[in-house]
Amino acid sequence: MLKTMTKLITGGDDKAVKRLRPEIDDINALEPDFERLSDEDLRAKTDEFKDFLEDGSGLDDIRMEAFAAVREAAKRTLGMRHFDVQLMGGIVLHQGKIAEMKTGEGKTLVATLPTYLNALTGKGVHVVTVNDYLAKRDAQWMGGVYHALGASVATLQHQQSAYLYDPTVENPKKGFENLRPISRKDAYLADITYGTNSEFGFDYLWDAMSADISQSDIDQRVQRERHYAIVDEVDNILIDEARTPLIISRPAEESAKDYAKFSRFVATLRQDIDYTIDEKLRSASLTSEGMTKLERMLHVKNMYAPENFRLVHFAENALKAHAVFQRDREYVVKDREVVIVDEFTGRLTPGRRFSDGLHQAIEAKESVPVQRESITCATITLQNYFRMYHKLAGMTGTAVTEAEEFWKIYKLDVVEVPTNLPMIREDKPDLVYRNQKSKYKAIGDEIEARHERGQPVLVGTTDISKSEIISKMLSRRKIKHEVLNAKQHEREALVIAQAGRPGAVTVATNMAGRGTDIVLGGNPEFLDELTKEQWERDHRKIIDLGGLFILGSEKHEARRIDNQLRGRSGRQGDPGESRFYVALDDDLMRRFGGERIQTIMGWAGLEEDAPLENKMVTKSIQGSQVKVESHHFDIRKHLVEYDDVVNTHRQVIYEQRDKVLAGSDIRSNVKEMVEKELTAILDSFLEGVRPDDWDVDGLIEELRKVIPLDEKLGNPDELIDMSIEAIYDDTLALAERRYSEMEEAFTPDVMRHIERAIMLRVIDSHWVQHLTSMENLRQGIGLYSYGQRDPLVMYKTRGYEQFQTLLERIQSDVARMIYQVRSAELRDDGPTARRGRSRPTDAPAGRPSRSQAAPQPPPQQRADAESNGQPMSRAERRARKRMEKKAAKRR
Repeated sequence: MLKTMTKLITGGDDKAVKRLRPEIDDINALEPDFERLSDEDLRAKTDEFKDFLEDGSGLDDIRMEAFAAVREAAKRTLGMRHFDVQLMGGIVLHQGKIAEMKTGEGKTLVATLPTYLNALTGKGVHVVTVNDYLAKRDAQWMGGVYHALGASVATLQHQQSAYLYDPTVENPKKGFENLRPISRKDAYLADITYGTNSEFGFDYLWDAMSADISQSDIDQRVQRERHYAIVDEVDNILIDEARTPLIISRPAEESAKDYAKFSRFVATLRQDIDYTIDEKLRSASLTSEGMTKLERMLHVKNMYAPENFRLVHFAENALKAHAVFQRDREYVVKDREVVIVDEFTGRLTPGRRFSDGLHQAIEAKESVPVQRESITCATITLQNYFRMYHKLAGMTGTAVTEAEEFWKIYKLDVVEVPTNLPMIREDKPDLVYRNQKSKYKAIGDEIEARHERGQPVLVGTTDISKSEIISKMLSRRKIKHEVLNAKQHEREALVIAQAGRPGAVTVATNMAGRGTDIVLGGNPEFLDELTKEQWERDHRKIIDLGGLFILGSEKHEARRIDNQLRGRSGRQGDPGESRFYVALDDDLMRRFGGERIQTIMGWAGLEEDAPLENKMVTKSIQGSQVKVESHHFDIRKHLVEYDDVVNTHRQVIYEQRDKVLAGSDIRSNVKEMVEKELTAILDSFLEGVRPDDWDVDGLIEELRKVIPLDEKLGNPDELIDMSIEAIYDDTLALAERRYSEMEEAFTPDVMRHIERAIMLRVIDSHWVQHLTSMENLRQGIGLYSYGQRDPLVMYKTRGYEQFQTLLERIQSDVARMIYQVRSAELRDDGPTARRGRSRPTDAPAGRPSRSQAAPQPPPQQRADAESNGQPMSRAERRARKRMEKKAAKRR
């Protein structure tokens, strides 16, 4: 059944290949014409292709000629001519599919075909590799091909460095002599950009956190649109590494001393005099007297001024902790830790914490150690990042076993591209032993025997500890060997390249050295001491010995990883062998099927060290692997489904940020937020309330938090005599007048800067809080399953409610901050100021460091009331009031 489904997803490889054959013949027919072109004429083809595209032609209209041009450029610069099957792989990649091509079939060269073709649009192409070394190597290696066609190529590296391929540059470092340092942004402006998935993904997140609204440098972001990407080793990147999302985080800036200080201050305040408690809403708020007293303690004039927003955050949390949250009701103190009590079950919930600093405030109240937390500033899954590309393609030697996941998650078809020469590697049945001891003894004997004959051996392990066990065993036997564990990418690639030398023994984790071919006799490019004649003798000797022997020391949970290991042998028609050694107490066997095979071995009467070699047993092991693969697929699918919810929120917030950063005029947006906030305040105090019951003092106090009031609206005696309509009209008219006065005082240009600065600050701080709130919600959402409710559906519902609250909070804080700006506060934050633009020593210009990019919390931060058990914010109270009014009208 699985095989049938895989075939349907891959579209029937035989038919796909047959459909490509006529086009391959047409490309081959163009070869003589391109061979006659001079180097200048060949380069001029790029301008010709771009002219066709500008005149309305599509990429498919010029595909055959573009591929022929790349093939000719590769012949002239690399001495390598694309095989027909490589042309097929290039077409598959251009179609936005995954090309499964066996190890050694030249996937790096294949990628040049669709990369160049799609780069002709001028929108940029990203080639994604598994590590920095391969990104740099491939950009240097293939850079000559692109340069011969007039296309620019760059590579991204860790620590914000980037390089451009430039054949005129001389670099003493062997292998990378043609790479010139450039800025990160220039690397993305190149026609083709090589880099790892984490570099591309984190650049997207850093761009989303950019905060420079300077008029002279509006756009500090480095990435442009995500047009087309080719993912090398696509199964490793889009499946294995996609289990963990990309996260940029920062330590919470609030110190334990700050929480303790505010806890002491708030403890001196008196209920009903300095603060009031709303039992129904389970919230507390400072009175004018309490606010004045707290400001005296803190030695500040206005606690709600923008520069004091952190103080409000501490004060509100400290007040909640003291006045609302009670020990042995909402929480208990156990082993000097504050543990939350679940409000529905009454059970303790170790590990859960109130968000947004409330938990720390309670810890300070109870005089227990205040724990510092990390705050997520930006996050995205690899699945959602790569799904943003207009067209996505991938290549690997092992993808068919994961074809279902590639289609369901990424809508990517998998097409098996035939090998250039027939595959003659012999894959022998697994050998199953009773225990680890007998298995490792057999492994040692096998390696020693083949090493003595001079046959190279590549030993694959599932983790570093197993590599060390085998290494110690080989050392005891005095067998010279190399050990790789995927930590030093550049060294591992060089060692793997020489793993085919006579008598070489290489022990590597199954993922180490991917992207590097093992040449029988050793890679002559890195063997200066060998003559060509010596290499040919070694090459022939190893072929006569049966080629590279692959020894798998254990079965991996995924069949795909085992196939990757096998695929290191038998490249380009070379001979080779592979065999896996399995023990019944291996991790996989112990969890799945070990007892059944143990019984079979008992029936067969095998001795302790005798192996079992049986196709039925091998199939049983594969069945166990299928179960594990299915389990991991469910985990990754689960991750994507939940991140899809946050992704919809992310798109809205990032669009708002982009609008601000792009310098758009948001004057009308800000004024609309002010109007809505004032209307909401008036509604909460006046709507449905008789004039005799108006809380005039409370209304005035709340309005003053938004706009400076005039004598009329600030006078309770005059306000009580006004009609509701007049109060609404006068308040909104006053807000408009005050705004005009500010704009006249600051000048329109400065006012536009103020609007964008406040908007960006508020969006960023509340978005960070929202990410924390959504993560807290997700951690506890599984409990809904006990009530026969789908946790994912509830996560979507509750997430939507929290997002609406987020938007209301943004509106509220923008409205409450815009009128608080004073001229003195603009001295270091005017239109020419560059906030967050200080350049770290290891980063190119214009790139924020992590500490600089960390957004600051705004005034009146509040965690989600429902999910965290905290008092509701004003925005939440307004939402609840509206719901209650609607319900009352229906009654």
